[in-house]
Amino acid sequence: MKISKSFKVYIHTLIAILLIMSSVKGANNLFKNIIIHDSPKPSENIKFKDFNLQDVDLSENKGKIVILNFWATWCAPCKKEMPSLSRLAEEMPEIMIFAINMEKPNQKKTQKFFDDLSINNLSIYFDPKFDLAKRFKMRGLPTSIIIDKEGREFARVIGEIDFDSIDFKKFLKKHS
Repeated sequence: MKISKSFKVYIHTLIAILLIMSSVKGANNLFKNIIIHDSPKPSENIKFKDFNLQDVDLSENKGKIVILNFWATWCAPCKKEMPSLSRLAEEMPEIMIFAINMEKPNQKKTQKFFDDLSINNLSIYFDPKFDLAKRFKMRGLPTSIIIDKEGREFARVIGEIDFDSIDFKKFLKKHS
């Protein structure tokens, strides 16, 4: 059976279009779960606890881009994204990253989670009364709130993200 030249051109064109569309889709996948606010939302009086359950007041970090990453030890997507968040902290030390555990404070359990993943350049924080979960109206984990230098939420990531992504790093640099 002989295939016509026009049919071959049609098939090759279709394959090329599908390849182009899949690469464009791959690039846009990064931002499918990032919400960028048209106007930043005020975020004042953000307080949580450090590993030793001492108060941390986020207002002391104005002038810096801040990522509040909410996670739990039982959360599989949290476990998957945490190593890339750790690498981001190492690669971009100008960005303050607070990994806030959303369970009843348990230092041994959370430290084991970090140790098992070889996370050694992030600190563990807690929100024992879940005040921040309520305040930010979180719907699930992981969730990352991105705060600008003026202390306003300008974006949030709902669900897992690859913090190693070049596009995400460019996004952060654009706002820092």
